Amino acid sequence: MLISNMETVPDRAIIKQLGLVQGSTVRAKHLGRDIMAGFKNIVGGELVGYTELMSEARDEATQRMIKQAQSVGANAVLNVRFATSSVAQGAAELFAYGTAVVLADGSINE
Repeated sequence: MLISNMETVPDRAIIKQLGLVQGSTVRAKHLGRDIMAGFKNIVGGELVGYTELMSEARDEATQRMIKQAQSVGANAVLNVRFATSSVAQGAAELFAYGTAVVLADGSINE
């Protein structure tokens, strides 16, 4: 499955557009991560625990988007975007979405 933030793929024709596909996950902060983040706020620097949490959330949302794309017969998802929103105190949703398409097998220049 090809995943791209571009609207087209160079040298590949879009045979069929299958519509919007999406995936999301809601993640809550972990008490241990909160404590470590509190210490980091004092001295500065990357909040590694939160970086890992967001990376895991991005991966999960992307996999759910891919699964939905496969279920409609797509071989690619184009114009992929990510969004986040606060759902509750200490919990956030990460949302991945894009356009499911069927791309031609070979280059359009062949």
